[in-house]
Amino acid sequence: QVQLVESGGGLVQSGGSLRLSCAASGIVFRNFGMGWFRQAPGKERQLVARITSGGYPMYVDSVKGRFTISRDNAKKMVYLQMNNLKPDDTAVYYCNVEYGHNWSSSWGQGTSVTVSS
Repeated sequence: QVQLVESGGGLVQSGGSLRLSCAASGIVFRNFGMGWFRQAPGKERQLVARITSGGYPMYVDSVKGRFTISRDNAKKMVYLQMNNLKPDDTAVYYCNVEYGHNWSSSWGQGTSVTVSS
């Protein structure tokens, strides 16, 4: 069973930066794609960035040019560098494992990001 532990969230002013981290265990990490999701208050959880097992990143349009996803297979970690943060980025952020075309049903506790205007 995969276990995911997110960290790095916090309160930041608009235009600021944060780096989120996710530690994964219980899987052969290098074999799987990983993703970062976020859930804003009253909204559904949505995928914002993903990275393939080979390290190819993909982003939703709203974060392109501002967020960078990366991974360290030796440490079994995935990161999300978030720059030029906006109030609309306020959400709880979660990482997850991609099994083929599906995401794991196991979620971590998430890490909260609040961007003040």
